Amino acid sequence: MALDRRLTFSRPAAVALVTFATFVDILAYSIAVPVLPHLSQQFGASPTTIGLLFGSFGITVLVVSVPMGSVSDRTGRRLPLVGGLIALAGSSVLFALSPSMSWLFAARLVQGAADAVTWVVGFALVADLYEPRARGRVMGLVMSGSTFGFMAGPTLGGWLYEQGGARLPYLAVAALALVAAAGLAAIRLPRGSGMHEAVPLRAILRVRAVAICAIAVASGGGTIAMIEPVLSLFLASDIGLGPARVGLVFGGGAVVAAVLHPVFGRIADRSGGRRLTLWGLAAIGAVLPLSLRIVSFESAVAIYAVAAIAIAIFITPSLTYMAEAASMAGSDSFGVAYGLYNFAWSLGLLLGPALGGALYERMTFAQLCIVWAVGLLVITAGLMRAASIRRAMGVEPALRT
Repeated sequence: MALDRRLTFSRPAAVALVTFATFVDILAYSIAVPVLPHLSQQFGASPTTIGLLFGSFGITVLVVSVPMGSVSDRTGRRLPLVGGLIALAGSSVLFALSPSMSWLFAARLVQGAADAVTWVVGFALVADLYEPRARGRVMGLVMSGSTFGFMAGPTLGGWLYEQGGARLPYLAVAALALVAAAGLAAIRLPRGSGMHEAVPLRAILRVRAVAICAIAVASGGGTIAMIEPVLSLFLASDIGLGPARVGLVFGGGAVVAAVLHPVFGRIADRSGGRRLTLWGLAAIGAVLPLSLRIVSFESAVAIYAVAAIAIAIFITPSLTYMAEAASMAGSDSFGVAYGLYNFAWSLGLLLGPALGGALYERMTFAQLCIVWAVGLLVITAGLMRAASIRRAMGVEPALRT
């Protein structure tokens, strides 16, 4: 009974701190946007170098996600989360004080590692603390907080830059990261929370449901990451929108997604994450051709809002689906499961824009949307078929290490 009281007392605060941590993490990522011109001037960096600097973030996300998930399964969630936030604070200070581009690259790599820890271990902690019937709703709230960070980052970064120069935005993020770290260090968690026998990646990948979820996440994440830069180029070149209006298009979609993440999380709690994840992936593919109807600022806002609904249908249920997939195989190794989730998402973020950019150079925007939509719908149909076969065969066999 004492453990139950402690769990009831601590888990709302734990969710609030995880939400705050992901908010700060996204803030650290997005707050740099208005500082980019300053970095180019200060170090004489070319656009290619700046692009490589920000792309290097994904390298450590890919490398760190699964190992840190495994570590958190063995040691518990608190220590990795606190360490990751301290690393985020350190990388932000390094960004503020870096004397050269080499140090900026080092800061960006550390920031990517901290991002992996925050997201992987944070969602694993939520999965530990909440039963399946409530995970979607709670994870939707966390996603809403991170989406708010994405929206607020560039605006806050620009204001801080004007108030105190290029260093102030990063020092502000460092301070917020330390506040989050202190909160997670002090909060009471159930004894042994998150301490499970870690399952090797090879074993968890043999579970069909886990593999289906990972492929869906990589496909959906890659599509979202592809459409953002390509649509921005299209809106600027073909529709004639300036940077402010392009930002409003994406900002409006972010508001829609932030509102709907908890809604679709709650639906996933009732109907299961698998169904909504795959239908959300199909919805993203079906919405892509609607981009061909964009002829003005107003139509761009409306159509991207529809796309944001499809994205919300996909993202939060996919988080619950990964926990379901691991649990169906008899594993509570949520750290490894969310490490794989983050790896798949990051892989999509790296490959989606690269492939989309290459295709956009060789075909029109309309052709790209149609080709990509067909490919995504084919992948979704294959995953639905694989999921149906798994269900016909019954529950996944227990994981063997």
